[in-house]
Amino acid sequence: MAEIRIRNLQKRFADFTAVRDSSLVLEDGKFVVLLGPSGCGKTTTLRMIAGLEFPTAGSITLDGDDVTYLRPRERDIAMVFQLFALYPHMGVRDNLEFPLRNEGVPRADIDRRVQQVASILRIEHLLGSRVGGLAGGDRQRVALGRAIVREPKAFLMDEPLGTLDAEFRELMCVELRKLHERLKTTTVFVTHDQNEAMALADHIVVMNKGEILQADDPHGIYNFPSCVFVARFIGRPPMNLLEVRGELPDGAQCVQVDGRYVDVPAVRGSAARALLGARPEHVRLLPAGEGLGGRVERVEYFGSHWIAELHTDAGVLKAVVDKATRPAEGECVGVGFDTARLVLFDADSERLVPSVTTRAHQPSMRHG
Repeated sequence: MAEIRIRNLQKRFADFTAVRDSSLVLEDGKFVVLLGPSGCGKTTTLRMIAGLEFPTAGSITLDGDDVTYLRPRERDIAMVFQLFALYPHMGVRDNLEFPLRNEGVPRADIDRRVQQVASILRIEHLLGSRVGGLAGGDRQRVALGRAIVREPKAFLMDEPLGTLDAEFRELMCVELRKLHERLKTTTVFVTHDQNEAMALADHIVVMNKGEILQADDPHGIYNFPSCVFVARFIGRPPMNLLEVRGELPDGAQCVQVDGRYVDVPAVRGSAARALLGARPEHVRLLPAGEGLGGRVERVEYFGSHWIAELHTDAGVLKAVVDKATRPAEGECVGVGFDTARLVLFDADSERLVPSVTTRAHQPSMRHG
């Protein structure tokens, strides 16, 4: 196990900057997910930690040792790739044994470690099989096993579930989390799938355009997004954003939206222009004439609940509605909010305006 530190990390390819001045502490024994859209810099960051790419500037330390320009074999890490990277001409046992034989591990230790890993991953019955005939989920277990058997200081995983179907992905998320709780090895996992991130992570690092926008636990990422991008990227449907009328003064406890006053947690900052953020599950349907005036334009069924699309003079927003109270399309309704769960953003900088609730939540990762 090991703490990983990246300081002022940058990576440029000719005129393109893939990673910009990133600093982050990945705590010993934690499962950290790098999350963001394609091209945001998450995989490049992972490859620099692995030694597959060298940074243009900055430093990387592993367990206190500077590994910035060491080759992958000189770093005590193991990597799992999206496409498994197994040796198809070898059997399962040979794939698991291969990294240990390369390191000159004694035969007795190889047998012990392979058997232990096979038991952890429940693939003992596959040890005599060829990898070419395995299902996707089993091949992924073998790929994980080949990484685990080395007993490295850290695991690096580059979208390892990306090629699996939805059912296998859910199963492997559960298995990966159980595995981490058992091994407690520092793990860095790259994905663009927020559901994977929320299910797996102790800490999530949201990136976009080469920059780290927020590093926090899943609760903080979801409830207190650091900026408009994170608010829109996290959550399905994403956070509703409504324009606030007038300036937002320091200490404000209510704002005007569409000529109506909405209570908010007391802010600890100010903004010339502001946006009110509300998750769909924190939007309330009220009788017509109460709260903001709205009209139900569309209703979608999700089994356990409905998603109602509401058109108001302040903008379009979505609300989660209990499955027993389906609103009718075209119905005029009032719109209210769970005021304790609202957040505000500076409309110019698109950054979160701190409040009493955001101050109460302290980010659980160090970055910047």
